[in-house]
Amino acid sequence: MTDRLDLPEVTWRRVSPRYIVVDVVGYIVFGLIMVGAGAAVAYFVSIDWLWWIVAALAVVFVFTIALTPRRVRSIGYQLRDDDVLFRRGILYQRFVAVPYGRMQLVDINRGPLDRMLGLSELKFVTAAAATGVVIPGLPEADAEELRDRLVALAESRRAGL
Repeated sequence: MTDRLDLPEVTWRRVSPRYIVVDVVGYIVFGLIMVGAGAAVAYFVSIDWLWWIVAALAVVFVFTIALTPRRVRSIGYQLRDDDVLFRRGILYQRFVAVPYGRMQLVDINRGPLDRMLGLSELKFVTAAAATGVVIPGLPEADAEELRDRLVALAESRRAGL
């Protein structure tokens, strides 16, 4: 029995391993804010069972951070003849194939931590909201090269419509 989502002929391009740092720092900051806010509420309201919720929230964030390296390794993309194929996810896998001729916007974003690590996030959007794809953790030069290539391919494919 073969997995229908397994694409043996596709060689996946991976995002930079430095993206793990960006993701982990984001989860740590968000986790500290959420756990801190929950702890403040539990302290000032003086309801003992709220501390269990705060502890559970902390465990969820620790578990999420522990899975981050594996989740980042699951992110990949491949440029094929007629479309770009994107995948992500461990438990819930998402595969999206976006035809070049359907791309309307190709954008590069760089947050402060991304800039420090030399990374970029490439986003391309089609008219259908469900097929918008974000590829995080690309080295800056790779993101710019990929953006230029996708724009050129999208323009050449739209011209044929």
